[in-house]
Parts: sequence; structure tokens; C-alpha cells
Amino acid sequence: MVPDKNAGTTPAPTRRQLLKAAALGVTAAAGGVAVAAPPAAEASQGGTAPMHPRPERIGASAPLAPPSVAVITLTRAGFGPWPGDVAAFNALGSTDAQRLQAWVDQQLNPAAIDDGPCDAKIAEAGFTTLNKSLGELWAQHYNNNPSDDVRYRPFRETTRLAFLRAIYSRRQLNEVLADYWHNHFNMNGDDPIGAPLFVHWDRDVIRANMLGNFRTMIEAVAKSAPMLYYLDNYTNSVSGPNENWARELFELHTMGAENYLGVLQQEDVPTDPEGRPIGYVDADVFESTRCFTGWSVANGQSGAANTGAFLYRPSWHDRFQKHVLKVLLPADQPDQVDGRTVLDTLANHPGVARYVSGRLCRRLIGDNPSQETIDAVAAVFFAQRAAPDQLKQVVRAILLSDEFRTTWGAKAKRPFEVAVSAMRAGGSQFPFVMGNSTTDSFISLYTAAGQQLFGRRSPDGFPDSQAAWSVPNPRVGGWRFTAYLVNARSSTNVYYLDVVNQTPANVRTSNQLADFWIDRVLNRTLSPEDRTAVVDFMAQGLDPDLVLPWNASVQNRVRALVGLLFWSPEFLYR
Repeated sequence: MVPDKNAGTTPAPTRRQLLKAAALGVTAAAGGVAVAAPPAAEASQGGTAPMHPRPERIGASAPLAPPSVAVITLTRAGFGPWPGDVAAFNALGSTDAQRLQAWVDQQLNPAAIDDGPCDAKIAEAGFTTLNKSLGELWAQHYNNNPSDDVRYRPFRETTRLAFLRAIYSRRQLNEVLADYWHNHFNMNGDDPIGAPLFVHWDRDVIRANMLGNFRTMIEAVAKSAPMLYYLDNYTNSVSGPNENWARELFELHTMGAENYLGVLQQEDVPTDPEGRPIGYVDADVFESTRCFTGWSVANGQSGAANTGAFLYRPSWHDRFQKHVLKVLLPADQPDQVDGRTVLDTLANHPGVARYVSGRLCRRLIGDNPSQETIDAVAAVFFAQRAAPDQLKQVVRAILLSDEFRTTWGAKAKRPFEVAVSAMRAGGSQFPFVMGNSTTDSFISLYTAAGQQLFGRRSPDGFPDSQAAWSVPNPRVGGWRFTAYLVNARSSTNVYYLDVVNQTPANVRTSNQLADFWIDRVLNRTLSPEDRTAVVDFMAQGLDPDLVLPWNASVQNRVRALVGLLFWSPEFLYR
């Protein structure tokens, strides 16, 4: 192919040009190539949503200025403001520091927050598996090869529960942390073994430990049947060792690749002033694999009970001496001591404190938090490693850091955050009822954006960088999803995100409509140029101060306007 000598010379259209193109129903040119906007999503009861303009790629330019501390906090330590949340945050004190501390203290005590409205929605959803014990889940949804509807119901209910809580719960930080730890200890729930036990994984492993002690949490992870199956440790024996669990324990869950020193001999690894190795090598993984032999599941095999509970099989354990992170483990130790010693050693290693703290900082602050902040948080992690609320103290240190409240635009929302924050901004009343076709359509369309909730196949979890989510596929998928969202309605023609009826009766000019929904969705102003583009989109060539007739055409344009704001770069920043 002969290169086009003119390729790349046509400038990409501005966002204002795209808005105007969309308002006229035409395509825009991007880099010399005609680009048509995706077809508008159909409303659930027929009809067609107004065309939305092609969104500008996030990350092309930085936001103009950070929003208020209220918006920063509610967007990064929560899933975005619900109407009234910014005012409630600002009422917590007379300074930003006072408000932030009061909000963090409230959120870190989730049991004291009245979550009645969310609980009511959960009660209405028709869930049947959420209160089942591990044994009940195993017996009723795994044993005897049940139908897919039965087998996958715990996974599907947990997925819908996660949306309900993220959208409607007042315990917002709790939901952000649950999302984080599910990703940190990623386990594919959309799996024949993970799915029937996913209620247990979410409730008893992730949520039960995410504000507690890290050492306690990693043992709960290690002994959970879903993880034992997912990383194959349930088969790990002296006659057939399997290193999958030990490898990911070091590489993803505790030390991280940043502390991996490759194929050095264990004796050649440098040590810190306390005599601890500064990192780990392959031999540490191999030796740890031996330590976890016999950690299995009571699955009815080899004479075991068939309950799904953790089972230690002494006859499968490698009983000879081992050497992990310069700790010598003698032969013939009591049951489980070898594996627990590995977990103890990791939980007391400063490299683990730095790695886990760094990941939490990147989730809650930005892609490149300062080393100074990471070190300060890691110091809390390490100093409080024996505390029952260690992780709560670590999160508090991050959220009260100067860097947390002064950083903006260093993260992009992932599809789950886009979906939930849009629904919160719009005061959505979307149902997540089991067996509801609208709910199933919602989940299907959301999943097409590229972040199937709890469905990441590989153990590394979904990427957590702005670059990973600023590429076309998730952006276009999310754009389609938000176009659908503002038009979805029930069988009785009630919009689930009813932006029309949430627009005050005295807001009827294009200027007023633009300003009302900019403030509602973004909780801050746009640049003059971008605001003018939004007003022009609403005005369609008319005087922007003209009172518009509140007819179907204008109402459809208001829905399109809100959908547009949901896909503006300003909304996609965290």
C-alpha cells in the first residue's frame, strides 16, 4: 500500500464540531477519515434515542482545574455524587480538611450508616442465594451437576447486588473497597466452580476482611474453595506439585513483580538491615509451592467429606524441610504450619507493605502517586501489620493525605464506574430484579463495554491505568451503554433514569437546561467553549434564551444532552 502523502494533515475535529455534527445528524471527520457515530440505542419499549456525538478520547488533554474536594472525594472514594451528596459533604465542616476527615470517619464505620433505602431495594430484587452458607451453596448449586440456571445463580445475584450497592448504598467507600479487593485477589466468578460459590467469596472472604488485617485476609483467600480451584491448589500434592497459587501469591497478591529478582540463588539475594531479603526469586515460589501441598477442598474425593470447606490433607503434604525468603522451615512440622509460616513471612515483609500500599494509592489517588505518599502509607501498613483494623488505617492514611485531595484527572473511570456514576448522577431507579428482562439487557449491554463484573479470566484482574481504558473499544461500548441508559424504560413507560421529570419546571431555555444538567452531572462548570457547544446542541440554532416548548422533541434532546455529558471527558476523569 502506498502511503497517502496527505494522511494526518487534516486536523481532528474539536468537541464543539462534533456536537454540532451530532445535532445535525451528520458524521464528523477525524484525522481525515469520516467517522460515523454509533447507532443510538433503542429504548426498551420501542422508539429511537437521539443521536449522540462521537466522544473525544479521554486523556487527550488534562482537565482545566480540579473540582472541589467534595467532588474529588465522592468520585474517587465513592462512585460519584448522588443528588444532594455534595451539599451534605460540605455541611460536615467549615474547611475542606474538616469535611474530608468527617466524611472518611463516617465511611470507615459503615455499620453505623443507615442504609435502609438500599436494603429495601435488595429485598425487592428477588435474590435467593445471598444468605446461604458455603455448605448450602456447595450442596445446592455445585453438587450433582445442576442446570446452568441453578449453578450460575449465586454469581448472577452477586453481580446484580454489586450494582445495587454501588448505585444506592450510602456506604460508598465500602463499595469502592470491595471493588478494589475483588480486583486485587481476582478470581473468575463466571466459571462452573466459581459461580456457585461466588456469594461465599464476596461475603465471607472479600467483604469480611477488607477493613481488617491483611494477614488474616490472605489466609482467608488461601483457604477459600473458589480460589483453591481457580489457581489449582486443591490438587497440589507432594506427588504432583502445582505452583499456580504460590506464583500468584507472590507476584500479584503480596510482593508484586516490583520485588521479583528472577533466577538468583536464594543465598545471593541481598538483605535489608533486619536481615530480610529485599525481594523474592523463583526458588522462593517453588519452595512455597511445597509449603502449600495438602491445602485442598472437602470435595468428596479420596475419602473426604463433600462440603466445599477447606480441607488439609496431611498425606499430600511435602514434609521435608523448606527454605522461603531466608526462613528455614524444618521437616515434619504440624499441620498447615509450613503454609502459615509463608503467609506470616509475607505479611511481615516491608516489600509487601510497599506493593499493596502502592496499588491502593494508584486506585484511590492516581496512576502515578508520589513515592513520598506511597512510603508514608506503607509505613502505616507495616507498623500496623498486627492490628485487627490495619487495612482501615491504611485507607484512612491515603484519603487524608494532601495528595488525595489535590489530585485530579490522573485516573479514568472504568466501565463499572462510568455506569454507576452516571446512574447516581441521574438519580436512577433502575431495577436489578432477578428474571427481569430489562435487568438482563442492562447487564449484557454493560458487559459489552469490556469490564464484565467479576468475569476477568486471568488472575491479574482488570487493568488499573488511565491508558488501558482510554482506547476505542471500552469507550465506544460505554458510550452505547449510556445512550441506552437515558432511554431505558419499564413496561409501563416509566423511565428508569427520568431526567425529564427531574428537570425543574422553571428551567426551559437552552442556557438554563445546559447549566442545570452541567451542574447536576459534573458538579462544576465547563470551559466557556464547551459550555457554548452544549448550549448550541440544546438550542439547535434558536435563541438560547428562548423558552422551549416542553414537547417530545425537546424532551428527547434533554435526554441526549444528559447522555452527552455522561460521555464528556470531564465526567470520565477521576
